[in-house]
Amino acid sequence: MSGLHRSSSAQSGLPPQELLDDLCSRFVLNVPKEDQQSFERILFLVEYAHWFYEDNSVEKNPSLKSFTLKEFTTLLFNNCDVLKPYVPHLDDIFKDFTSYKVRVPVTGAIILDQSYERCILVKGWKGTSWSFPRGKKNKDEEDHACAIREVLEETGFDVSDLLNKDQYIEKIFGQQRVRLYIIAGVSDETTFAPLTKKEISEIAWQRLDDLQPTSDEVISRGVTGIKLYMVAPFLGILKAWISKHASSRTPKPDAPLRGISVWKAKNNSLGSSSLTVDTQQTKPAPDVPVVVDTGPGKSFRNFSFDTASILRAMEAAFLA
Repeated sequence: MSGLHRSSSAQSGLPPQELLDDLCSRFVLNVPKEDQQSFERILFLVEYAHWFYEDNSVEKNPSLKSFTLKEFTTLLFNNCDVLKPYVPHLDDIFKDFTSYKVRVPVTGAIILDQSYERCILVKGWKGTSWSFPRGKKNKDEEDHACAIREVLEETGFDVSDLLNKDQYIEKIFGQQRVRLYIIAGVSDETTFAPLTKKEISEIAWQRLDDLQPTSDEVISRGVTGIKLYMVAPFLGILKAWISKHASSRTPKPDAPLRGISVWKAKNNSLGSSSLTVDTQQTKPAPDVPVVVDTGPGKSFRNFSFDTASILRAMEAAFLA
């Protein structure tokens, strides 16, 4: 992908060099110096550039190609003067980044209705699995603050007034800690709609009895066949919590037996998507998550940009 020509890019659907230069400058070069100290942190910045490209550039110009993160990373490294010297190491860099990401703590919420019989699950944009709304912590972000932010982004529902910092279930998956706060007593008439583009494809109330899997595996299926991700391991403790708080719940004998979709994206035959609501925004670029500096990526841990070469590259770009 190196040596991309403006004429060929227009015909192939690849982004023009001007756009790649802008993405590199905006998301990689013009950031605090501490965010340029390791490849893992730089790859988070590249990921934000990828979100911006998919949510804005492709949205406004459908002739542009859509890329996976790995493809976009390769494209940006090959066409950004500052990143190009590290292309020979890109496979190792991306592998280290993938390992690094799964160690960033995750928080979210289990939202229960007033009967405590149903919970809100979200389905990813491209996948078929359902999960509790949750996401990775940002740098220096508190657990409950991350949960509030992620739930708001993925469902449009603000749980800040309902969240009790002491009411949560926490599990460890490999090197990753996942904490879900229990938010109980939410009306089933609540309006839900994600605030970010191309992250959530559907939001639904699902009956807890329908989610009971045959095992506590991270990836499982409920009794109705629904595919679940990071749901089953929390159900046992969740039901024990509900039994202790049963006196406060409001039974709903007329509740539907199946899950109820409360928001769903519309997909056309070409694979592009239009949303059922137009209140969505571009996913914000928060501070880069950080974890304890151990594990994969040691060979690049002391990486830093050559500032002199950056300045020369920027000067050459302005003079061109």
